[in-house]
Amino acid sequence: MDKMRLDKWLWAARFYKTRSLASQEIVKGRVLVNDAPAKPARDVTPGDLISIRKENPPVQVRVLGLSAVRGPAPVARQLYEETAESIAAREHASEMRRLAPEPAQAIASGRPTKRDRRRMDSMRGK
Repeated sequence: MDKMRLDKWLWAARFYKTRSLASQEIVKGRVLVNDAPAKPARDVTPGDLISIRKENPPVQVRVLGLSAVRGPAPVARQLYEETAESIAAREHASEMRRLAPEPAQAIASGRPTKRDRRRMDSMRGK
């Protein structure tokens, strides 16, 4: 086998749980092959570069092999190789999320109590 349908390869490589989910994501434009939009029936061959926008930042993988069956995860991992740029972008995004301030810390003491609300109303003159 020297080429395979894109939706079937994404399913076999365990990027999506079903072929229909893979097809839907391809049709929505979330999967690019060699930086070009693709259709589910597009043939992929070893060496193709696939960009998958499943999370932020997108994952870019190079096709290493083809498989007609969906096997266990360690076998599926051998079908592709993530590019160095993609790994670096994921690590950078992870680091930025880790360093970002916690949104809940902006609220110092939580919601005002009934007593606090009464005091605020009295200061406003209500």
